[in-house]
Amino acid sequence: MKKVVGVSFKGNSKIYFFDSNDIVINDNDMVIVDTERGLQLGNVIANDIMNREVTEDMKKVVRIATKKDIKVFQDNDIDAQGALKDAKRIAKKLGLSMNILDAHFTLDRNQLLFYFVSDSRVDFREMAKELAYIYKTRIELRQIGIRDKAKEVSGIGQCGRELCCASFLKDNLDSVTITMAKNQNIALNPSKINGQCGRLLCCLNYEDEVYTVNREGMPNIGDEVQTSDGKGRVVSVDILKRSYVVNVPEVGKVEMRL
Repeated sequence: MKKVVGVSFKGNSKIYFFDSNDIVINDNDMVIVDTERGLQLGNVIANDIMNREVTEDMKKVVRIATKKDIKVFQDNDIDAQGALKDAKRIAKKLGLSMNILDAHFTLDRNQLLFYFVSDSRVDFREMAKELAYIYKTRIELRQIGIRDKAKEVSGIGQCGRELCCASFLKDNLDSVTITMAKNQNIALNPSKINGQCGRLLCCLNYEDEVYTVNREGMPNIGDEVQTSDGKGRVVSVDILKRSYVVNVPEVGKVEMRL
């Protein structure tokens, strides 16, 4: 069985998995890996992950990083920050409505990638030409959504932990709905149900299935139901305990359990 290593990249604590390529690798080693963006420098968080399935298309570790690789990475990072300033200057000059967030060189400098957010579609062809002329490499500008921005920038959530999208979530960042908040009886207050990105909290998705199952057969607040003390109206519901309180005329509040 091939061995897999978990690698993280600068500015992103999420772990990505790579085929070790039969290279002897230890925790905290700096490695050069093949990614969709080209060659990148990463830090090994976990090595020798035997129980993870290796697929044919899994990207591989190319080599253990040398001092020269690390120096190249550091120089590229400095140049990328300069490229970010140039990109913002050019965007302003061309009147482009876009917020450029970050810039990255691949290790071999075959590509310079920019991330930006915008409320509309942006024609950045002229901007890409100017940047290519300055940096003599292939330019890619990638428009990302507001959730992707939070994923890239990261931050601390209401729970006091690093944002889920930046730490471990990979896909389905947009699969959260207002129905989930309603299903969990959470007050529909934006400050309570929205995350750093301004969208619904990803964690609303985690317990939604449990609430959905426990809701079966439960009445809603305002429903009229029959109790042993007579008919009354439901005034509160505890979904997880599968209990509810009914206000029965001339009797008072009666707790019911399913």
